[in-house]
Amino acid sequence: MAGIGPLRQDWEPVVVRKKAPTSAAKKDEKAVNAARRAGGPIETVKKYNAGANKAASSATGLNTKKLDEETDVLAHERVPSELKKLIMQARLDKKFTQAQLAQLINEKPQIVQEYESGKAIPNQLILSKLERVLGVKLRGEALKGKK
Repeated sequence: MAGIGPLRQDWEPVVVRKKAPTSAAKKDEKAVNAARRAGGPIETVKKYNAGANKAASSATGLNTKKLDEETDVLAHERVPSELKKLIMQARLDKKFTQAQLAQLINEKPQIVQEYESGKAIPNQLILSKLERVLGVKLRGEALKGKK
């Protein structure tokens, strides 16, 4: 062991401490009681709307007047009668049932039924699938020219 030099011992004391308590541990009831006994500072803060669901109910008070003054009748746009007739006629020309057509466009049969009955809210994606499978233009100028 030549060249290492003399071995020395370190006689300094080593202090091992617990890590500082986390914020959750500081709020713990035991920690608060221990701080009270020790005479340490304790801060109590009342949070705004703590323990109450006031935020949900107070927002309606602001808009109540607006809602009372509202006179417009709001309704979703439905499939026009020309479009539902066009879909039904094209489907019958191709000799598809509603279920077969729905399977070809990867939708539920209920969707095709809603379009043919006029209850559906028009969706451009579904209309494009129907155009592709039925070979009929269902959107744009072709439909406006039928009116």
